[in-house]
Amino acid sequence: MIALVIFLIIVIAVVTAMRKANSTNPGVFKILGAVRTISFIGIAVAVIFSCVAQVGAGEVGVQVLFGSVQDGVLKSGLNPVNPLVNVESMDIRTQAYTMSSVQDEGQQKGDDAISTLSSDGLTLKLDLTVWYRLNENDAPQVYRTIGTDYVEKIVRPAVRTAIRDVSVGYSATDIYSIKREDFVREVTKNLENAFNGRGVILERVLLRNVELPEKVRAAIDEKIASEQRAQQMVYVLQKEKQEAERKRVEAQGISDYNRIVSQSITDQVLQLKGIEATLELGKSQNSKMVIMNGKNMPLIFGANGF
Repeated sequence: MIALVIFLIIVIAVVTAMRKANSTNPGVFKILGAVRTISFIGIAVAVIFSCVAQVGAGEVGVQVLFGSVQDGVLKSGLNPVNPLVNVESMDIRTQAYTMSSVQDEGQQKGDDAISTLSSDGLTLKLDLTVWYRLNENDAPQVYRTIGTDYVEKIVRPAVRTAIRDVSVGYSATDIYSIKREDFVREVTKNLENAFNGRGVILERVLLRNVELPEKVRAAIDEKIASEQRAQQMVYVLQKEKQEAERKRVEAQGISDYNRIVSQSITDQVLQLKGIEATLELGKSQNSKMVIMNGKNMPLIFGANGF
């Protein structure tokens, strides 16, 4: 913009000199006058635009005046500025930095997973994503002391160092399974300390994948399968135990029933049942022979024989 203003000033000076030289030629005089007027308008427009800086959404503007970084930041939108200031935009939105073994999934080409050692001496490969953002108020200090490439200078080295520092305190199986969340929490705390004072705010650490050595993974899978088989056997035993208890209760019930029935059948009851049967027989139209033996039950014979 400054170069444009200087160019237009030079044009005006040249046009003014040519007008004086061609003051006797009305046509040339008018053309040079129009060029000078347009140049003046161009200078005015350039000066106006140089006094206004536009900052995009989710960004802040850092002002640099002749190599000196100013402390204040420009917010998103249009901002009045010194026309001699150079405005550098810096992103303050949430960003994700991924280190993965999957081709081209992260910021680096190829396999970028973090290789680290566990407390039991095994080599692990970890896929990790870090959510972070630039602190708006610290943007001038970051630009002054680190630059716009703070991700490669600060974020990436800090993440890899934190992973390796924390992993040596955990066994491979702990990171893989039962203490995974504890591992992530400790890495998060380590990174927060590393970012402190650097103008970077950590939002979250995502441990996406833990790749164990083949033999260890096979042993873990076998252990899990054994535990599942043991749980299934416990279920089967409980089911058989319940079935045995059910049969025992059923047998006890039948036994109690038989005992109660046997205790309730007496000679008096049998005599009563015999009398009731005789009375019912007496109502029948068929010929019957009833012999009372003086005991519990009568002997009943049909008309055509025994």
